[in-house]
Amino acid sequence: MLTDRTRRSRLAPFLLSLALAAGLGLPALAQTASPPTGQAPSAAPLPVPDEPGTNGQGSAGGQPASNGQPQVQPYVRQSAPPSFADLAEGLIDTVVNISTSQRVTGSRGIPIPQVPDGSPFQEFFEDFFNRNGPGDRQQERSRRVQSLGSGFVIDPSGIIITNNHVIADSDEIIANFSDGSKLTAKLIGHDAKTDLAVLKVEPRAPLKAARIGDSRKLRVGDWLMAIGNPFGFGGTVTVGIVSALERDINSGPYDRFIQTDAAINRGNSGGPLFNLDGEVVGINTAIISPTGGSIGIGFAVPSEVAGPVIDQLREFGETRRGWLGVRIQEVTDEIAESLGLERSAGALIAGVTDGGPAAEAGIQPGDVVIEFNGTPVDAMRELPRIVADTPVGQTVDVLLLRKGERVTRQVRVGRLEESEEVAARTTEEQPSDEPAPVSSTVLGMSLAPISEAAREQYSIGPDVDGVLVESVEPGTEPEEKRIRPGDVIVEVSQERVSTPAEVSARIEKLKGEGRRSALLLVSGANNELRFVAVRIADNP
Repeated sequence: MLTDRTRRSRLAPFLLSLALAAGLGLPALAQTASPPTGQAPSAAPLPVPDEPGTNGQGSAGGQPASNGQPQVQPYVRQSAPPSFADLAEGLIDTVVNISTSQRVTGSRGIPIPQVPDGSPFQEFFEDFFNRNGPGDRQQERSRRVQSLGSGFVIDPSGIIITNNHVIADSDEIIANFSDGSKLTAKLIGHDAKTDLAVLKVEPRAPLKAARIGDSRKLRVGDWLMAIGNPFGFGGTVTVGIVSALERDINSGPYDRFIQTDAAINRGNSGGPLFNLDGEVVGINTAIISPTGGSIGIGFAVPSEVAGPVIDQLREFGETRRGWLGVRIQEVTDEIAESLGLERSAGALIAGVTDGGPAAEAGIQPGDVVIEFNGTPVDAMRELPRIVADTPVGQTVDVLLLRKGERVTRQVRVGRLEESEEVAARTTEEQPSDEPAPVSSTVLGMSLAPISEAAREQYSIGPDVDGVLVESVEPGTEPEEKRIRPGDVIVEVSQERVSTPAEVSARIEKLKGEGRRSALLLVSGANNELRFVAVRIADNP
């Protein structure tokens, strides 16, 4: 019979083996046990356990032990902080609750149901709704609507950051502090594209301010802390990790969100996202949720994006972004192949604004921007951000790929005017005696010269020249690429065309060169240009 002492002595080596296989020493296992009642868990870091056979002296990984066999250093897992209490306590005073109010106007009462004249219900409804007077109309009344959000102090003098959508269209903004005090805030500036706003309060004493960190140092898996005002519960602290970086959720041209699973709910908007050093690395902005509550998918504007915007709003009260004056599109694998590129990278110029910085520098549709002001452009969506961050008026080098060759153009960066609208140019149509258009079929498209009747029928601008697409055969490559009747083929592989014969000849030349696809510059709806790569040869 085995005694209790014998059982324990036989189990001890087995437990030690389990502990070492899990990368933990016995001291670490002891830390997982609950502390005695009334005793707080120790916040001291766990010691790295000695390797077996070192007698407490330790040894470098791979060094032989007394038996001559190399010892493998056990993996020491980096654990979560024992508590976030100290971090939260030091940061909570920098966070404020933002309450806004605005006066909206709505109709008073319930509208009278519409019934046919002479109906027996007409008189009944008029009496019921007290609308018997001939000139009586539904009265309008105004009411005050309130909303809640979050924000944080970045300057002891009273500068507060929040989301633009938190304070949009509000008549009054109140900043509520953790000590119960309230201050009326004034809007310094706001930016809808990044959903940021800068507020100013006048405190009696300097406020406690948060430090702005560098979001570029974040890695997926890093710990984060969110503090805010979800559903009106001020000072709520939640923690999570960086789930992903550089997220594009199609909310604007400068999307580069931090995704986190820290609980973010309605009311957290505008609140800070801290790293473990107590620095603001993000501004909570949006969530994805079918219910309106957190499901672990939240997004924050990284401090790398927010920093320049905040500086401009504080200095000028508005943003002053760089402007290039181009329309761009993604370089797909097919477009890259048709242009002879080694890989799909850069931003393809689909159109150039007349009189803009790009036009003055000689940038043309069909150029591929691969570097702007020394910064590589690996994807289309990177170019708008790089240009926007470039100081207005600065002259920069733009490296282009044009017909397989590298070309550098110097561009003086303009200013992106939010309120400026580019007017469409109009010219008088001159009557002309045109011969009957001759159609031909290329790649399943029926092509013809552009007649004046076609310009009127399809609203083709007078400055658009090329070859008209009269029809597209179902199931063909052009139809799959959404080329439609009324579109105009302006270029084939960066060479202008004006007749169906030129399109056909250019396609045949590309086939002779062994090309598998042709890059078409197409003018479509609203006379907007876009590049379409159409397959002209079957895959080998």
